[in-house]
Amino acid sequence: MDKVPSVENQIQMLPDHVINKIAAGEVIERPASVMKELMENALDAGATQIDVEVVRGGMQLIAISDNGSGMNRDNSLLAIERHATSKIRTAEEVEAVSTLGFRGEALSSISAVSRFTMTTRPADDVSGTEIRIAGGKLQDVADAGCPPGTRIEIRNLFFNVPARRKFLRAESTELAQIRQLFAVYALAHPETGLSLISDGRELYNLPSGGSLADRISELYNPSFFSRLRALDFEGDAVNVTGFAGLPQTGRKDRSDQYIFINGRPASAPVIYHALNEAYHAVLARGRHPSAFLFIKTAPDAVDVNVHPAKKEVRFRRPSVVRDAVIAAIQKALTLEAPEEERREPSFRFDTAKPAPPPQKQHELGFGERKTEGGGRRIESGEQKGSSSVLCPPSSLSSSPSSPWNWCRVMGLAGVYVVLETEDGVVLMDPQAAHERVLFEKMIKEIAEGHPSRQGLLTPETIELMPADAEALRRQLPALSEMGFGISDFGHDTFLVDALPVHLQAGAPLVILTGIAKALEAGGAKVRATREVLHETMAQAACRSSVRAGDSLPPEAIERLVEDLAKTEMPYTCPQGRPTLIFTSFTELNRKFGRK
Repeated sequence: MDKVPSVENQIQMLPDHVINKIAAGEVIERPASVMKELMENALDAGATQIDVEVVRGGMQLIAISDNGSGMNRDNSLLAIERHATSKIRTAEEVEAVSTLGFRGEALSSISAVSRFTMTTRPADDVSGTEIRIAGGKLQDVADAGCPPGTRIEIRNLFFNVPARRKFLRAESTELAQIRQLFAVYALAHPETGLSLISDGRELYNLPSGGSLADRISELYNPSFFSRLRALDFEGDAVNVTGFAGLPQTGRKDRSDQYIFINGRPASAPVIYHALNEAYHAVLARGRHPSAFLFIKTAPDAVDVNVHPAKKEVRFRRPSVVRDAVIAAIQKALTLEAPEEERREPSFRFDTAKPAPPPQKQHELGFGERKTEGGGRRIESGEQKGSSSVLCPPSSLSSSPSSPWNWCRVMGLAGVYVVLETEDGVVLMDPQAAHERVLFEKMIKEIAEGHPSRQGLLTPETIELMPADAEALRRQLPALSEMGFGISDFGHDTFLVDALPVHLQAGAPLVILTGIAKALEAGGAKVRATREVLHETMAQAACRSSVRAGDSLPPEAIERLVEDLAKTEMPYTCPQGRPTLIFTSFTELNRKFGRK
C-alpha cells in the first residue's frame, strides 16, 4: 500500500509574506542594498537631485528624496506589488534593458522587512499620496501635501527578521558601505546632484551638471586625478570612455576600479582580464591599477539579468569588449611605443677605477689559484674595467645561504653584472639584488622594534574614501609599529607627521590606503599582518632600489655583491624575480664541446 505523505511533507503554495521575505533575502543584504535599489529607482525616474539621509548606519533610518517624475495614487499602489514595473512590458524587452531597475522586486522586498513610508507626487497633480507599510502589511493610504517627486523612508530594517538583523555589522561599518556605494553612483552619474547626511551631519553635497573629471576630483584627493589619463575609444560595437590610472596607481586590491556598463555599475570577468592584459607589461603581478571605465554597447548585446542584485553582467560577444578595453587603455597610456623607442635601458658602468693587473694564464682554458683569504680565485685574461671582490669564508659565517665563497666582478653585459665564482659564471640583476638587500634590512629593523622613521617637514593631511578610512582607523596601532606617525582627525581625515624612512619618497595617501586595505583584508591574525608587512616592505624596496640608467661605479657594485651574499634569501627579490642566474663551468665546457 502506497505511503500517504504527512501533512508536513505535502507541497503547498507559500503565503505572499513568506515569498516577499525570501525575495528580500536575495535583493536586500544590508542598508547599503536598500539605498542602491532606491537610488536606481530615482535615477530611472529622471531625477536631477537625489538626497540621502541615514541614521545609525541605515539600521534605524534610510530616507531618499528625489525630484523625479513621481507617481499618482494608482501607480504608487501598484509599485509596491511584486513584479510590478513601468520599465518593461514583454519578455523580449528583458533582453534589451536600458534602465537600472526592471524586475519590480525592490519596493515589495524592502517593505516586507521594514517599516516603509512612501510619499510621491507627479508635477501635474495638486496633491500627492502617502503609503505606509509595516513588515509587508499595508497600514494606510492617504492624500498628502508634498513637492513633486518621491520620498521613501525605511525604518528599522529587518525588525521582523531578527536572524538577518543580527548579521549586520557595526554602525560605522554599515555607514562605510553606504558611503562607498554612494560614491559609486556619484561616479556613474556625475550629471546628477547628490547629497548624503548621516546622523544629522552632511557628508557629501555634490552639485549637478558636472563632468566625470569634476566628480572624481570631488570624491578623491586632487593629486589622485593627476595620475589618471582620459579614455576615448570608439569601436564598431563598443565604446570605452572614462579614465585609467598610470602604473603608479596600482594597489593590492581592485577597490579603485569602477566599471559602468551602459550607465549601470556592474562587473564582468572579461573586463578584469582585459585590465590585467593591458597593464601586464608595466605593472607588477598582483597589483591592480585605478580605472573608471564607462563601456557603452547595444542593450541587447549585454545580459543584465544574471545576478539577483544585478552586480554582474554577461556580454554576448566578450572578446569584442575585451579588445576594446585593451585598445582604449593602450591608447591612453601609449603603452604601444614605436619599435625604436622600445629599447631596453642599460646601466652605465663607471670605469674610472683602474683595472687590476692582468693575471697570468696557465692554459687556454681557465686556471685557478689559492688566495690568502682561504677562498679560491678563478682567473681569466685581463678585462678592462673589471674588479675583484674577495669574500673570505669567515666573513659569511652569519649567512650560510651565501651563494659563493668568493666572486669577482667581471663587468656589465647590458643591464646585468657579470660575476665569476669558484664554480661558474653568474649574471646578477642589480635592481632585483638591491631590492632584496633593502627588503631584509627593513624587515630586520621592524622585527627588532626600532624601524627607521623620518619626520615630515610639514605634516600632511589626507582624506580617504569611507571604506579606506574605516580600514585605516582599525589598523593605526599596527601602522605605528611599522614606523608611521599618524593620528585620526575624524571625518575620514588623518594627519601624517612621520613615515618609515624607506617609504619617505612615496605619497602618504597611496601608501596608507594600500597598507590599511591589505591589513583589513588579512584580518587581525599575526600571520596575516606579517604577510601584509612583507608585501609593503617589498613594494618599498622596489621603489627605493637602483633603476635602469643609474650610474653604478665599481665600488657600488662590489658593495651590492657583498650585501647580497649576506642576505637570508639571496636568490630572488622580495616579489619572486631572480637576482642571480648561474651557469657552471661544467655546463659551459659541455656547450663548448670541451667535455
